[in-house]
Amino acid sequence: MGTPTQKRTKSSARRRASHFALHKPSIVKCSNCGTSLLPHRACPKCGYYKGEKKITAKGGVNK
Repeated sequence: MGTPTQKRTKSSARRRASHFALHKPSIVKCSNCGTSLLPHRACPKCGYYKGEKKITAKGGVNK
């Protein structure tokens, strides 16, 4: 592996590190029961996703 031959400048290092910032996850409400959950996931409380029942009470998937 090669070794760096020149020092990385402060501005270059900050520009590179600008992508390391943390961000809050987006939260949506379930259309059926109103529980907060992450987007594009079935509701863990009622099992609905996009208005259809996708998960049964035992954790299986409906077809």
